[in-house]
Amino acid sequence: MKRLPLSDQPTYRQPNPETETLPKRLPKISRKRLIYAAIAFGTIFLVVQAFRPAPIPVDTGLVSRGELRVTVNAEGKTRVRDRFTISAPVDGRLARIELDEGDKIKQGDMVAKIDPLPLTSSVKEALGRLAEWQAQRQGVATQRPKEANLEQARQRIQAAIANQRQAEARVIQAQAALAQARRDNQRAQELQASGVIPRQDREVAELNQTTRAKELETARLAAKASANEVEVAQAALTVLQQQKSDPDYLLKVYDARIASVEAELAKLKDEAARTDIHSPVSGQVLRVQKKSAQYVTSGTPLLDIGNVSNLELVIDVLSGDATKIKPGAQIFIVQGTETEAIQAKVRYVEPSAFTKVSALGVEEQRVNVIGDFTDKSHLFGDAYRVDVQIVVWDRENLLKVPLSSLFRCGKSWCTFVVNNGKANRRQIEVGQRSDFEAEIRQGLKEGEAVILHPSEQIEDGKPVTVR
Repeated sequence: MKRLPLSDQPTYRQPNPETETLPKRLPKISRKRLIYAAIAFGTIFLVVQAFRPAPIPVDTGLVSRGELRVTVNAEGKTRVRDRFTISAPVDGRLARIELDEGDKIKQGDMVAKIDPLPLTSSVKEALGRLAEWQAQRQGVATQRPKEANLEQARQRIQAAIANQRQAEARVIQAQAALAQARRDNQRAQELQASGVIPRQDREVAELNQTTRAKELETARLAAKASANEVEVAQAALTVLQQQKSDPDYLLKVYDARIASVEAELAKLKDEAARTDIHSPVSGQVLRVQKKSAQYVTSGTPLLDIGNVSNLELVIDVLSGDATKIKPGAQIFIVQGTETEAIQAKVRYVEPSAFTKVSALGVEEQRVNVIGDFTDKSHLFGDAYRVDVQIVVWDRENLLKVPLSSLFRCGKSWCTFVVNNGKANRRQIEVGQRSDFEAEIRQGLKEGEAVILHPSEQIEDGKPVTVR
């Protein structure tokens, strides 16, 4: 089969009116104009974006349920519950105390010693006089009256009368001092009851009254002894004046003298026995107040002893906060970076307040709260400083929010809730508040997000974004 040859003439094509007229409808746009148009549209877009309000970045917290604990935060210190201060029982030279702070001692251990030499010398002197009177009593039958003995007896009577008058004057002086001490003690009790002076000043006044009473008793005993000396001297003179017709009368004289010396000797022996100072209880040495050897007077504090395992808490709080604290309330002690707080309980709140000047120079009425440790695993010592939290209100399964999300709106409380990217202001009812959280009674639901630390830029309906 032969292929027909192609014609050299062009093939006829039916014209299309739409395609033929299109180049005529669209004008030809140059590349330069397209670039200018793109720049113009970009500039307009940037201007619109610049003037469009941007969302405010915020921090949010969730409304949740859980435990809410309201506490009174304060500073306190530890204190040994039973503290014993050992003082010098007599005047004398104290030997160097070999104990150090923290040393453990048992009841009855010797903790200090006062040189007994002066008292020993007085005891020996009294023993010598006693032996003398006893020897003279045995030789009564061989004694005969002499003029020198009569004169000596008269002088002894005069000296005894003078001593008696001095002793009676000391009794009157001691009575006046005791009366003044009683008045001072009465005033101290009234002032301490009104909170003007601390309890220590009242105790000092009571001690002063007791001391004055003992001084009066001693003065009366001395006056009585002086009267006995007068009687003894007069009896001796009477016996001598009777020419000692019956030497047995002298027996009473010497018996009286012997009894006087024996009483003095018993007193000196008692004081000499107290130069070895022993511990009244078992415990630890808390403080050595007189370490070096020195002369001390009776009543000088030497060292403090106590049981460090038996501690209590002394917490001073404002009197306004003290009214919220009840016995048995929990106390939490947080020390440093410890994860678990040490627990204690309030034993009682002292009934009397005291005035304390704060660091800002403001006078405050404060009250001591006394607590006992319930956790014995602590490592505190005496007078350690502690930061405590005293629980005054505690509830579980409460609706609560972070306290930083709340702000005042008039007389009510408000917060901002994040809803669909916008801040919605909402008025709420707040109950109890702690340092970081607050109870929500009305106005919020669990799981809602609230804005923390809302600034003045945040308003109702403004767009926000969570950081």
